[in-house]
Amino acid sequence: MDYRHTQIGWLIIALIAGGAVALLIFGGNGALSRPNREIAAAVLAVSLLLFYSLTVQVKDGILSCGFGLGLIRRKIPLADIMAVRSVRNPWYAGWGIRWLPGEYLLWNVSGTQAVEIDLKNGTRFRIGTDQPEALVEAIQSHKIH
Repeated sequence: MDYRHTQIGWLIIALIAGGAVALLIFGGNGALSRPNREIAAAVLAVSLLLFYSLTVQVKDGILSCGFGLGLIRRKIPLADIMAVRSVRNPWYAGWGIRWLPGEYLLWNVSGTQAVEIDLKNGTRFRIGTDQPEALVEAIQSHKIH
């Protein structure tokens, strides 16, 4: 069973876009000069394009994940996966790309649900998703074939 799902980070979009607009309209209460406000707003706009969503796909023996426009992505051969399970991230794990030393690398745009993958090289990778059971099933069904 091929699988593809895109989760939109609505709160990320609201916070980043709101921050950029606030910088441009209110000017940070004079703390930043106009060119610096515009540069900061542009950095926020680029961040928004890079991290507004997370798309996960399982197809042709590959698990792939990509943020936003797809410039930040990762591909994992299903043959490299030892185990997969649905998990809950702690609230402090946050959103974006997070590395919890000695624990796992997390890619997430919203919520606390995730799928944790144990790789043959001994590392763990978590993918935040609002469809953890469907993703686990897709990975497991491809590993069997």
